[in-house]
Amino acid sequence: MATSDRVPTPLPPSFYAQPTLTVARRLLGARLVRVLPGGARLSGRIVETEAYTGLDDLASHGRRKPTKRNAPMYGPPGRAYIYFTYGNYWMLNIVTEPEGDPAAVLIRAVEPLEGLDEMAARRPDRPPLEWTSGPAKLVLAFGITGDMNTTDMTTTGGGLWIEPDESVPDDRVRTGPRVGLNTTPEPWLSLPWRFWVAGNHYVSKGSGRKQ
Repeated sequence: MATSDRVPTPLPPSFYAQPTLTVARRLLGARLVRVLPGGARLSGRIVETEAYTGLDDLASHGRRKPTKRNAPMYGPPGRAYIYFTYGNYWMLNIVTEPEGDPAAVLIRAVEPLEGLDEMAARRPDRPPLEWTSGPAKLVLAFGITGDMNTTDMTTTGGGLWIEPDESVPDDRVRTGPRVGLNTTPEPWLSLPWRFWVAGNHYVSKGSGRKQ
């Protein structure tokens, strides 16, 4: 099927209601889709994710009681959790597990598939391999902002969703510690809760993309 003929089929709430580590692994190979206000469709195959569970994970925003910032993590599975970090960048996460259990998966990298001209315009003077090879990069390339926080990604109504695409066999999946946890204590600092597709050139540099 040509990309222009694809029928939008967002992953359902039941997919995101699964354990966070399961969702993070199964999102590899799925297609992140963004439809811009003018109707242009951008998409990319997910090649890197990170799992953040709730109160038991000291690297997670969900380890604290509900706040204005982390409130989406306590909401229904399949909602976008988009937060601002380092004073410069938005990060796209998807809420997982049943409502009330604060957990989410960070989308760390995608391989561009559709809307390449739009992505190039949003990532000027950058080579294609740098358009979406990191969580802040892909948000810029896809035109995702904080205004889309709490978007229901199990429907097409909000212009942002994930749909099934390629399945990635286990022998092509690698795992390792999550990135940028700074002073997070062990064992959470070293838990292998980052998942990526071995050999994919769009995996972020911190994930051993040459493997």
